[in-house]
Amino acid sequence: MRKIDPTYDALSPAPAVCHALLIETAADGLVLVETGLGRDDVERPRELLDHEWTDQVQPALLADETGVEQVAGLGFDAGDVRHIVLTHLDVDHSGGLPDFPGAEVHVMAAELAAARAEAPSRRYRPGHWAHGPRWTTYEEEGEDWLGFERVQPLRGLREELLFVPLGGHSAGHAGLAVRQGDRWLLHAGDAYTYHRELDQTDPHPHPLMDFVAQLAQVDAELRLANLQRMRELPKDRVNVISAHDPWEFEIAQRSSGVMR
Repeated sequence: MRKIDPTYDALSPAPAVCHALLIETAADGLVLVETGLGRDDVERPRELLDHEWTDQVQPALLADETGVEQVAGLGFDAGDVRHIVLTHLDVDHSGGLPDFPGAEVHVMAAELAAARAEAPSRRYRPGHWAHGPRWTTYEEEGEDWLGFERVQPLRGLREELLFVPLGGHSAGHAGLAVRQGDRWLLHAGDAYTYHRELDQTDPHPHPLMDFVAQLAQVDAELRLANLQRMRELPKDRVNVISAHDPWEFEIAQRSSGVMR
């Protein structure tokens, strides 16, 4: 057990991460949100990843950090993952797709179209979907949900999982909302990068992570509008997490009383 400082600003320095979310459903097997980099990326990075991106980001190319190994560490097989939800198709979110070849992959139609049109690029790497995933794509349509528009349930699942358009970072960026009793968990992908951005009264971006977010965005106005909507979500009803903030998991552990 290690001590976690009780204040946001005193959290220890930490490397960036790519948080995935594994959901065990009663009837539809495992649902994996994001895959991170995959086994092939670890074994053949110069072939599958953009050289400049790899040199600048310096990802930890470790087999046990891949999504499929993390799933195995929880006692499951890759085949138990029947659905994958991608907030978007950036290299660090979709690299593990080949490790789950039997899964149905849920993604916004605009995101898949952009990836196919632009690849190969720093952002989109065609080797990650060369195996021919079973895509299920979504147009921006649906109902209102807590201030967000065009929200729709994942098709083919009986659990209450909602695809929430969170455009701005990429062409078809979206989050996934998961009902937990009378509360929701919203995995917001790259819609923000640092927990202090969600402060309602005194928001603070992280200087470096905000710079990276601005470089990657395709629509600044839309990204910032969605960020404001997330700030306005009722905290007594919705927990929000992002993909790349390394401190959010520690904060969640602290608030739930779980420390390890």
